[in-house]
Amino acid sequence: MDIREATESDVDAIRSIASQSLRSTYTDFLDEDTVDDAIEQWYGESFAEELIDDHSLVLVVERDGTIVAFSQSDLIGQQHRTGRILWLHVDPDQRGSGTGVRLLVRTREKLLQEGAERIHCFVLEDNEGGNEFYREHGFEQAGQREVDIGEETFVENVYAESEIDGEGWGATDELEVDGQRLYVSYGEAARGSKSPFYTVYETADRDERYAWLCGHCDSIDNAMDAMGRIECNTCGNRRKATRWDASYL
Repeated sequence: MDIREATESDVDAIRSIASQSLRSTYTDFLDEDTVDDAIEQWYGESFAEELIDDHSLVLVVERDGTIVAFSQSDLIGQQHRTGRILWLHVDPDQRGSGTGVRLLVRTREKLLQEGAERIHCFVLEDNEGGNEFYREHGFEQAGQREVDIGEETFVENVYAESEIDGEGWGATDELEVDGQRLYVSYGEAARGSKSPFYTVYETADRDERYAWLCGHCDSIDNAMDAMGRIECNTCGNRRKATRWDASYL
């Protein structure tokens, strides 16, 4: 899986995924004409301008050279900046594969790197699956707002980051490796040269760390030395030493 910033050449693929995602999820409470209006309103000819706007962020997920998901976000505010994840669309055929949560994690990290001090996510009130997704991955409802789609007005729920035991963002996910069920804590990350490493536990109560998940290639095949260095044996992603020893100076 490769997650990168979108380019103008990705616009058609993004529009196609948005269409498939909206028609798969939203036609339970939006009629076809409203969905058509939404696609034209957000992903029409003017969408390419979003890709060059300094306050916008559009990330795409590629699998085997094919775009299968994207997120659309922005940054608002001058001093206390808020990163807003406005849309996160996954090809319906790719749902349940972990694509959505990995895109959420990477989008959050990128917004923080760009100067966001807090992260908010938005999802239509009637989208039960979307609301459940954010609740399951470290967010809690913090308010509501209205959004216009075509000639109609709808209510969006606003989500903000929650914490686990007061120790940071509470996003966790299950991962199966060689038939073993493991638990990834995305809120416990270590900076890597290519992408962060995330803490992996054997049990859901996070009693004892089992390994590190490489955020670049999704591998737990890595090694840590006594100085705290981590290196992924699959892609070479590295974390520098966290401690120093006089014998090395």
